[in-house]
Amino acid sequence: MKDFLWIFITATVMMFSILFFIRENPFDTTSFLSFEEREMVAWQRARMQIHPGRTNHLETFKNMQKNSELLKNINSHILIGAPPMKKKLLTIGISSVQHPHGSSLLDTLQSLFFASSSSERKHFIVVVHLADPDSKWLGQMISNISTSFKLYIQAGQLVVINTPLTSYLLLNNLKKNFNDIPAHVAFYSKQKMDYAFLMNFATNHSDYFLMIADDVKCAPGFVTQIATIVSAWENRLWMTLNFSQLGFIGKLFHTRDLPRLVQFLLLFCQEMPCDYLLSNFYDLLIQQTPIQFFPSLFQPMGNYSFEGKFKSLKDKEFEENDPSSPSNPAASIYTSLKVANTSVLVNAYSLDKNFFYAKSAEAGNHLTVVLDVPARVSRVQVLTGSHLKGNNHLEEGQVELGYDATNRVHDCDDYILLGLLENGTLNKQVLSTASGKKVKCVRLLVIATPPSGIIVRHINLWTK
Repeated sequence: MKDFLWIFITATVMMFSILFFIRENPFDTTSFLSFEEREMVAWQRARMQIHPGRTNHLETFKNMQKNSELLKNINSHILIGAPPMKKKLLTIGISSVQHPHGSSLLDTLQSLFFASSSSERKHFIVVVHLADPDSKWLGQMISNISTSFKLYIQAGQLVVINTPLTSYLLLNNLKKNFNDIPAHVAFYSKQKMDYAFLMNFATNHSDYFLMIADDVKCAPGFVTQIATIVSAWENRLWMTLNFSQLGFIGKLFHTRDLPRLVQFLLLFCQEMPCDYLLSNFYDLLIQQTPIQFFPSLFQPMGNYSFEGKFKSLKDKEFEENDPSSPSNPAASIYTSLKVANTSVLVNAYSLDKNFFYAKSAEAGNHLTVVLDVPARVSRVQVLTGSHLKGNNHLEEGQVELGYDATNRVHDCDDYILLGLLENGTLNKQVLSTASGKKVKCVRLLVIATPPSGIIVRHINLWTK
């Protein structure tokens, strides 16, 4: 009863604080802050009155209203390529500046395009913000990107932009935070503006925006992995999905939320580095804790300090291609494929060199592995077709994971797409949150009727 009374009193105090604050502190109606955002400011103020230990951002909010014309003055120029004619699923954003020991941007772009298939590349666009004011460096990067990635530029998959310094806030008289030296404060302040201008450009080109760094290695099939997670979380509220544990790397946003994040980055451009600031952004909105998926899809190639010294920055949750053998825990196998007389179904799941042959298949047919005991599956490999003759592949098929089997004995209630077969094969990591569900079913589904029978050589699982 005491707990309920305390909650009621706290809620009442917060509500009256919000109403009082709005009445006593009217907002400038010419500000770019929406009414919803102004309510959030009031809400934050009320929380700070109840919890005075929280960082007070109210004065910064007020000061920002004096700069309400800032976004109208952003004038990002397209240096290479052109925005897509039709809206894509995903925009991948990279902001890049000079580094003491050279740029890794070209290696990052190469990893990005090589880690995605031709079908995946149809669904995303890469936007690179060259954010260094050095004209010599800028010209060299434009030349290198134009030469090395000509095909992707012509295909409308790569756009390079630059924002002139006239669009930036002045970096003088900056506040000193966390006992940082002025060079650090200036660097992080400009970096937040670099990110904000990149996101501002990317707002209308896709449904989702993914931020990565200019020195990362991408996991193969990362686009499909992200698309699968987005589909699974379609009806759940989230602000950001994290596909890397480090910094601002691998952070996915709805593009509809980018304008608000842009304003937030500009508002607090002097406060703290981007990754710390993002946690405050979560707190103001609907997401109280980070939503992190494992394994990570992006690995930094390395990092340099302000003093020019190399330091290793590695994401321990990033998995290279796993050379270890699959585990294939005990399971039952079921199929609606038309089995050849001499073929044995369990061979599709065995770890030896035997195989399973179906003399015919139709769209909608399946081969399903139902584990005796649900397990945490980290990777799935499906191989179809003869490795000797190169025929009998399942060209159009997909692999799905089932997590619940409450109402079925030989199947699961619901499935989530893991990925499409390419050239008759699939080899993908399985992403999950820290409290990820255990897999019960792995289903190979025929999408289109193949012209002949199919051979399933292996369905291999790696479990934790």
